[in-house]
Amino acid sequence: MSLGPLLSAPPPIPWHAFAAFAALAIGGAQLVLPKGTARHRVLGYAWVALMLVIAISSFWIQQIRLVGPFSPIHLLSILVLVTVPLAASYAHTHKVAAHRGAMIKLYLFALVGAGIFTLLPGRVMHAVVFGQ
Repeated sequence: MSLGPLLSAPPPIPWHAFAAFAALAIGGAQLVLPKGTARHRVLGYAWVALMLVIAISSFWIQQIRLVGPFSPIHLLSILVLVTVPLAASYAHTHKVAAHRGAMIKLYLFALVGAGIFTLLPGRVMHAVVFGQ
């Protein structure tokens, strides 16, 4: 395992990946720590910001070009850009079950699920984890 391929990748790939690593850690903590606390809110705002950075930066990552410069993963980015603010608004309006469900789905599908696809051969994270 070497960060070399990631650090030498063109922008915004390193920013995108490091934001995703941070979101994985913060999101994982959010799932196990007590809810409704000041810490939960602060970490939640950080997680929301990271998810928006990840989604927005993905539009400049265009190694897989299926429709012009875009790929199906960019549809997920659009979904994230819609769902993250919606899920945060659920918390503000005390719709706890909707907030919990949306955030868990975002974590599992938009972060973990999409992250697994970055390990496919030919991708930067494949080179980071498995070597060239």
